[in-house]
Amino acid sequence: MTEKVLVARENGVLRLLFNRPEKKNALDRETYLAAIAALDAARADDGVRAVLFAGADGDFTAGNDLADFRDFLDQPGAFPALTFVKTIAAFEKPMVAAVAGDAIGVGTTMLFHCDLVYASPEARLRMPFIDLGLVPEAGASLLVPQRLGLARASQYLLLGDGFSGAEAHALGLINALAPPESVLATAMAAAQKLAAKPPAALMASRRLMRGDPTDILARIDEEAAIFAKALASPTTRERLAAFFAKAR
Repeated sequence: MTEKVLVARENGVLRLLFNRPEKKNALDRETYLAAIAALDAARADDGVRAVLFAGADGDFTAGNDLADFRDFLDQPGAFPALTFVKTIAAFEKPMVAAVAGDAIGVGTTMLFHCDLVYASPEARLRMPFIDLGLVPEAGASLLVPQRLGLARASQYLLLGDGFSGAEAHALGLINALAPPESVLATAMAAAQKLAAKPPAALMASRRLMRGDPTDILARIDEEAAIFAKALASPTTRERLAAFFAKAR
């Protein structure tokens, strides 16, 4: 079976490449578990000084694989998405993202935990949780208003409007734009610049800038509890069923 996360290491940077191009790199249980394992190893490895997230073949990630939501209803303890978002929220080393194509759901919310984000102008970002009868995750209900302001947060979380890479750059979510074919190289160059800096000073500065992650982790848990109840609701069941019927 093709590896769902391709892990490579270069000049102190650990690159995690989501690798399900036939599913627009949607994150399923195995993808989350592989990413969590790679991040845990990176945390303990002094030779890894930065992490880079990217997606294969033109998309970052279409977010949670909705088919896994059905599995969650049967085995909620086996659904590792919560562990993944808590891992990146508490991660102490710099994280960089290279975004092209679709960045949906957690594909957008995880960017709020990254230190540097590079994207193509045409990248498509969206957080359509409420359209499925769900609530935001990964601390987005706290971080999106903080970063973008309440009006924009309402537009992108409550209305569920999508926005482009160019719009995300104007909002300050993205550091710089690059053509789709150059986004990964641009992000890798930035990640390697971070990795070349004195690690103790880099991590300490990042910690001072971001502060204690306790509030974010608590919000993630609060979101997750509501998310789990919503996932079992008739409204969400109906909307997921409609999605799968349309996808056939």
